[in-house]
Amino acid sequence: MLLYLTILKESSIEQIIERSRFIAHARPVETKSEADAFFEEIRTRYRSATHNVPAYVIGDHYQFQWASDDGEPQGTSGAPMVHMMVEEKITNVAIIVTRYFGGIKLGTGGLVRAYTSSAKLALEEAIICQVHDQNLLSVKLDYKYHGKLQNLAENGEFRINNTIYEDMVTVELAMAPEKTQEIRGLLANLTGGQYQELNLRQERIKII
Repeated sequence: MLLYLTILKESSIEQIIERSRFIAHARPVETKSEADAFFEEIRTRYRSATHNVPAYVIGDHYQFQWASDDGEPQGTSGAPMVHMMVEEKITNVAIIVTRYFGGIKLGTGGLVRAYTSSAKLALEEAIICQVHDQNLLSVKLDYKYHGKLQNLAENGEFRINNTIYEDMVTVELAMAPEKTQEIRGLLANLTGGQYQELNLRQERIKII
């Protein structure tokens, strides 16, 4: 099940608009403290810049949103970046756009376009991806069923992540949460019920 969109990696881009230099950095974050540390890092790197405008959206439901205009006219830079991320359903991301003023004023609309376009380019460079829940089911079964299990995996209902070969074969199967009972049924049919379930856990994965 798709939970939300985020970015795969950290990124940076640069563009020149009316002689002003805009440098945008984006980073995946999970907490406010991670975002704050990122912002401080970029501010330190570009301490001579005219503005360093930060913004973040955090939480499965975009519940933590914050931005600063850092000296730009109110509502022309940080807030539009937050609005853009929420509109695009992107979360757990921090963006900071650095501006070196080039001598030409952009006006309110021009500033909004410059900051949001810089932020969008940084997001695209960071590779926008989907976040899904998946279940990881670890089971132990006899060697004679292993080949058939590998054949079943080719149908795409589950993946075999890890395999341990001992007196019996231990495999970790990855699947969508809603497929768990169906996969248990497949295992029961395959082995005549002769398999041992060791562990079931859930994790989140990023999918491009």
